Amino acid sequence: MNQRSRLSLIVTQTLVLSLMLALFGRLFFLQVASGLKYQSAALSIQSRDIVNPAIRGAITDSSGIPLAMDRPGMQITVNRSAVDALPDKGSAVFAQLGKLLSLTPAQVFTKTRLCGELAIGLRAGCWNGTRQQPIPLTKLATEAQALKVLENPTIFPGVDAAPVPIRSYPALAGENAAHVLGYTGVVTDADLANPNKRYYLNEVVGKSGLESVYDTFLRGTPGVKTLIVDRKEAITSVSQNTASIPGDNLVTHLDARLQSAAEKALSSSVQRSRSLGYHADSGAAIVLDVTNGAVLAMASYPTYDPNMWQKGLTPAQAKDLFSTTSGVPALSRAIQGEYAPASTFKSISIVAASAAGYNLNARYNCPAEVKVGTGLFKNFETKSQGNINLTEAIAVSCDTIWYQIAFDQWIKDGGLSPHPSLNDYFFNAARGFGVGKKTGIDLPGELSGRLPDRQWKQAYYDANKNFYCNYGKRAKPSDLTPYLIAIAHENCLDGNKLRAGDAVNFSIGQGDTLVTPLQLVDMYAAIANGGTLWKPQVAKAVLTPAGKVVKTFAPVKNGKIPATSADISFLHTALRAVATRGTAAGVFANYPIEVAGKTGTGQVLGRNPNGSAKDDTSWFVSFAPAAAPRYAVVMMVSQGGFGASVSAVGVKDIYSAIYGVVGNKVDPTKAIFPSSGPVVALPKVDPKYAKLPAGTVKK
Repeated sequence: MNQRSRLSLIVTQTLVLSLMLALFGRLFFLQVASGLKYQSAALSIQSRDIVNPAIRGAITDSSGIPLAMDRPGMQITVNRSAVDALPDKGSAVFAQLGKLLSLTPAQVFTKTRLCGELAIGLRAGCWNGTRQQPIPLTKLATEAQALKVLENPTIFPGVDAAPVPIRSYPALAGENAAHVLGYTGVVTDADLANPNKRYYLNEVVGKSGLESVYDTFLRGTPGVKTLIVDRKEAITSVSQNTASIPGDNLVTHLDARLQSAAEKALSSSVQRSRSLGYHADSGAAIVLDVTNGAVLAMASYPTYDPNMWQKGLTPAQAKDLFSTTSGVPALSRAIQGEYAPASTFKSISIVAASAAGYNLNARYNCPAEVKVGTGLFKNFETKSQGNINLTEAIAVSCDTIWYQIAFDQWIKDGGLSPHPSLNDYFFNAARGFGVGKKTGIDLPGELSGRLPDRQWKQAYYDANKNFYCNYGKRAKPSDLTPYLIAIAHENCLDGNKLRAGDAVNFSIGQGDTLVTPLQLVDMYAAIANGGTLWKPQVAKAVLTPAGKVVKTFAPVKNGKIPATSADISFLHTALRAVATRGTAAGVFANYPIEVAGKTGTGQVLGRNPNGSAKDDTSWFVSFAPAAAPRYAVVMMVSQGGFGASVSAVGVKDIYSAIYGVVGNKVDPTKAIFPSSGPVVALPKVDPKYAKLPAGTVKK
């Protein structure tokens, strides 16, 4: 290396070393010498949001009666900054508050602690907001308790009382509607982490039902005061202070009076069933407008008080909501209960038979039993109805006619070795009616039911083959009976095969077929209106507190059922015969409203927790008036017994409320809806349901 190159290298090394020394020097200065200064500066610009929740919009029925609204509550709060500055850190105050509110000092202490200040196992009831915001102990204080606080500032330093909005479900017409309305609650960590929504700590949002689905409209815009605090949490300035904006009101298609009537009819049917010796553990009732899919009433049994969420659930109440002993009140049977449709399915079988070329006006033999393969499939009560037409077969609910037709079609499709090109008339008809598919109702948690077609059989087999092939090792000892072992062996070998028994059971709505009450009434509404499957819709419109229309919800078509006009005309006649001379004739004898419908008594396998065999599912699904249908009504009582003696009576009670029937005579003054049908015009929501009423407690 020559002298010039060596000199250049030395200069370069010196320059790099100088830069590194300068960099490390600056780093030392920032992190060590000036570390406290910058740490203090960072802490000095921390912000804290104090949220003033907006008045939540009301949910009303179609005529403007509030189903859910904010009502004035009285909140008692603790100012942590003021209490912490006391010599005893608030111990005496907490003791006095405990006596006043029937809380222990420990409970008061926990409620006034930030969640981060407590160990994980001790955070039940802690405050997940900020220290700068008044911490609520209760929103349900009495006026006497509030006055006690306000009139004794020396006893309750740092404690205040003020009116606040509380979500309320007033039941002005005696309605409950808990499963439809849903409930509200404080945002969770998961809510706060949702990038699509900007939530604030301790903001109240919809958690289920309409409260959840339409939360964006109902919630409004909370007021926010952003405080800048230093490292000692002392307020140094206010960066923003915005006022809250009330939420919009949601108008529904529900009618509060009809909702109440449907709930009472359902409860009465459950009690009637129990008086007849059945378990009757749950049920559902729904009323649809067949012209547009509007949900006019939707009841589920058992239910619960929707106001309980605002009061705060006790551990016992929380357990009871999901207890099988209590019937799982949290479950909406209308959209989450899945049951075998039983003979109500025969309307679909009519359409399938018609597509397969069977003459709907011909006569068919209805014997007491039919041999299918090596098994005997019996008629209801093992009774022969002789040679009858299909109208009569629907009216008296003959099973064996459908066994024969379904078995014949199974043979034509290839039996256990199906042809490459299948007709599958029964499965295709059911699929066209929406079996196995959600209706799309504007409520969360809807289930799809089950269409046990060939694809489902294969998927089920793939998922359970290992269990059946190792049944002796994997089944419970109580299930190791000779019959079940034989069934498991058969399923292990060819459980993916659609057998003759599967086909004939499917034709009468038994076997693996499952529907929700909403799916079933939607199907019958389509039969009633000429073939259109409407998407069931609860919401009607969104209005501002001043009554201005924000959004309306137009009817949505889900499709057409695969029935010809002749099929639909036949079904109208046959379903009317059910109520005049068939299985429901005893219920609707001399009834002034022409009801068309179908009974169903679904067989259920298995046993109850007490070891007793499960009772049948009771169904009645209908539409009226038969000549010009406007309403479709369904009732289902789980383990309720016969469809005619239980659910049909409940449906009759609902129609009596709609039309004002008293003693088999129509009294228009007692009718819920006028002859023209449900309310169409949007109501003007009373302003008192859109804002917190005036008034406060004075010192």
